[in-house]
Amino acid sequence: MAIADVMKKVKDNNVKFVDFRFTDTRGKEQHVSVPVSAFDESKFKQGHAFDGSSIAGWKGIQASDMLLMPDPDTANIDPFMEEPTLILTCDVVDPTDGKGYERCPRSLARRAEAYLKSTGLGDTAYFGPEPEFFIFDSITWSQEMRGCHVTINSEEGAWDSSTQHEGGNTGHRPGVKGGYFPVPPVDSLQDVRSAMSITLEAMGVPVEVHHHEVATAGQCEIGTKFSTLTQRADWTQLLKYVVLNTAHNYGKTATFMPKPMVGDNGSGMHVHQSIWKDGKNLFAGSGYAGLSEFALFYIGGVIKHARALNAITNPGTNSYKRLVPGFEAPVKLAYSAKNRSASIRIPFVEGDKARRIEARFPDPIANPYLAFSALMMAGLDGVQNKIHPGEPATKDLYHLTPEEDAQVPTVCSSLEQALEYLDKDREFLTRGGVFTDDWINSYIDLKMEEVTKMRMTPHPIEFGMYYSC
Repeated sequence: MAIADVMKKVKDNNVKFVDFRFTDTRGKEQHVSVPVSAFDESKFKQGHAFDGSSIAGWKGIQASDMLLMPDPDTANIDPFMEEPTLILTCDVVDPTDGKGYERCPRSLARRAEAYLKSTGLGDTAYFGPEPEFFIFDSITWSQEMRGCHVTINSEEGAWDSSTQHEGGNTGHRPGVKGGYFPVPPVDSLQDVRSAMSITLEAMGVPVEVHHHEVATAGQCEIGTKFSTLTQRADWTQLLKYVVLNTAHNYGKTATFMPKPMVGDNGSGMHVHQSIWKDGKNLFAGSGYAGLSEFALFYIGGVIKHARALNAITNPGTNSYKRLVPGFEAPVKLAYSAKNRSASIRIPFVEGDKARRIEARFPDPIANPYLAFSALMMAGLDGVQNKIHPGEPATKDLYHLTPEEDAQVPTVCSSLEQALEYLDKDREFLTRGGVFTDDWINSYIDLKMEEVTKMRMTPHPIEFGMYYSC
């Protein structure tokens, strides 16, 4: 979209405010709004100044001035604001050199796309994430010195059959692992997902499917179309915004937390990806499952660096409540065309244009700009160094003999372990200045704060195990 088209959209929609948005290191969108009287074409060239020192993991107070540079291609009318508001996604620019700030995730994603072209290996990286999420009726929690609790309320929850509701308990709800995917009234969230899908389409994000997911208590998925790395990350941020706010408007609450409740499936974000050059899919070939040698080497790179990748694709302490061996989680670092127990799957497709791989271990609290970039950098390292992934997995990796199980590597078991691997295995990320050592160091420091907080906090389970010892 040209700048002139944005200005026309402002006029045609009687826009009152323009909302500049950017994504922080943790993956949370931030924003600042200006009245339309303070917005004109100069904002696209001069940017909007803000204080970068207030963003966790960014500049210190001694070097805080930053610029938000809006991307006209991202212009959208916000569907949730009472006053007509235009959304513009921004890159964060350091005014001292006019370049994308090295810690800005969107600027980093742009560097990743530029690096791909500079290698000559390809010119376009396509990504298609599948973030799962839960929709609850309400949730409460507390974290105090005297104790803590969390309570999820969901009329869809398998535990809710004995609850007396105003108007009665209908009794229709999915059981544990029973959500994939009976028709309403067992699936009570059809209309909510449809509203989300309609909003996404209106905002330029093509929706391909929506459905209930496996878990009880409102686990859902909205499948949206693949696109190029940075745009697909933009769309993922839009999807999260739409999901959270649509649920809110329905009097419900949505979360992308990987493991919000015990005893049922957690939420993953399977990430489909492929590399193209001159309009040709480089993953298509005559090898295993229709893959090229290029694609196999790419898989080899992802598997080799998976534990370092975990720090970015599974960036929370809660992420590893989902990635537990023995519970049908994608923890085994293997690849397969038919075996969903492998962490890398090759989907069945009709033709070469759709040939791709699917990384199954990432989860939806991952910052999409960082996660997609890191996955691509790992895959490209595999191609550059001809890292073959070995033979595909043909057995059910969830039910191997102890001897067989020991031969298959796994993802990390904790965020702390993942950060240790990222610290040791970082060179592949820093090529072309995509990620920098300074960024990696600051990221590890930021995430270790979360690890330390969890280390220091007694868990209710521990009282059951140790209180009477």
